[in-house]
Amino acid sequence: MGSRPMERRSSEPSPVRRTPANHSPHATERQGGSSIERMCVERGLKMTGQRRVIARVLSEASDHPDVEELYRRASALDARISIATVYRTVRLLEDKGILARRDFGGGRARYEASEHGPHYHLIDVETGKVIEFEDEEHERLMRSIAARLGFSLVSLRLELFGRKLADPAGADQKTAAAKRKSGR
Repeated sequence: MGSRPMERRSSEPSPVRRTPANHSPHATERQGGSSIERMCVERGLKMTGQRRVIARVLSEASDHPDVEELYRRASALDARISIATVYRTVRLLEDKGILARRDFGGGRARYEASEHGPHYHLIDVETGKVIEFEDEEHERLMRSIAARLGFSLVSLRLELFGRKLADPAGADQKTAAAKRKSGR
């Protein structure tokens, strides 16, 4: 079937499925706290008030924040949270497999919850925008290659870096034709 966008970013006509920008599968639910908080409890972590705030911020993130951005968001909710607390919490959540560290360039590690299965990232090198997508065909191909080499995949990661095409839909040709037609 090919690529399909995830449900976390805005969907646009495309051969890949993208995710809606205003929704995160980790969003805080009315009962039971955030999904990251629940994962922490399931893994036996003590949930202090500050850890709950950091878990909530991570759960509500529709982007891939770095530690400084997490600190900015968390300290806006609880001024007692220090940058050191955010660093320690992120390291702990990463060690417990709750967060995944990503390197999209720019010299800063960025984070996302590790619970939402295989997906890929396309990073616009001009703007730094990260577009998440899924592609079943790519996943099948990678599993097939691993099997051919005598392995079973346990995880899969793909990060593409690119520049937006100047005119992917032929808009410049349409504009020129419209100008010729109108006599401009």
